[in-house]
Amino acid sequence: MKKRILLFSIFAIMLSVSCTKNPFTGKSTMALVDNSEIFPSAFQQYGTFLKENKVIVGTTDAKKVETVGLKIKVAAEKWLNANGYTEYLKDYKWEYKLVENKEVNAWCMPGGKIVVYSGILPITKDEDGLATVMGHEVSHALANHGQQRMSAGMLQQVGAAGVAVATGGSSAETQQLAMLAYGGVSQYGGMMPFSRSHESEADMIGLKLMAIAGYNPERAVEFWARMSKASGGQKPPEFMSTHPSDETRIANLKKLIPEAKAEAAKFGVFFK
Repeated sequence: MKKRILLFSIFAIMLSVSCTKNPFTGKSTMALVDNSEIFPSAFQQYGTFLKENKVIVGTTDAKKVETVGLKIKVAAEKWLNANGYTEYLKDYKWEYKLVENKEVNAWCMPGGKIVVYSGILPITKDEDGLATVMGHEVSHALANHGQQRMSAGMLQQVGAAGVAVATGGSSAETQQLAMLAYGGVSQYGGMMPFSRSHESEADMIGLKLMAIAGYNPERAVEFWARMSKASGGQKPPEFMSTHPSDETRIANLKKLIPEAKAEAAKFGVFFK
């Protein structure tokens, strides 16, 4: 009993002292690991990745990635400065790289290190499509989604320890079944919905950033429609996925377009 009380006390303390408010979402989010620890590790991993992969430089596509990345960065700075968060990006070290890889992918490390794979360029097609992708990936970093995932993983481990303590006096079979049940519930009822919410947040923030940067947010819907077509519908059901379904994502984006245009108008950017 004492062990249970101790575990749940630790769990409660972790939640109560480790939340921070994100300016882009207005939500209080978990921050069990500080960005002062996350950023250096991310920068190191990024450096290792670049050494192990072919970075494309000097081409039209490489210059396009840098141009779009810079515009998204400036858009983020404009929004943050206008909303009173002038120091939010002080530890960011922005870079924008195009890497030779057939995989349809792009990502942004915590702290602003962005990589676009050449395999996604036939789907992005133009700067608007590329701004959709880069705005989305940058938004994951700006919303501290990596920090939140790490924090959620730590809480999941605490929960598993709690289950182990609670079933400690039971048979091995009962303990195993309890852990399997906890793993399923925490994964499909916790971690995956958590991840899908991050994707939706990144869509929302990214749409605003691309609009502020001068890219028409309506083009985002066209890009995700192309992505859906390219996947050939070979995706798991939404509840079993870390991402929203294509239909959900596109429907949400359509609803957010007026808000993104209104946000861009505050910075003197207008669309027909």
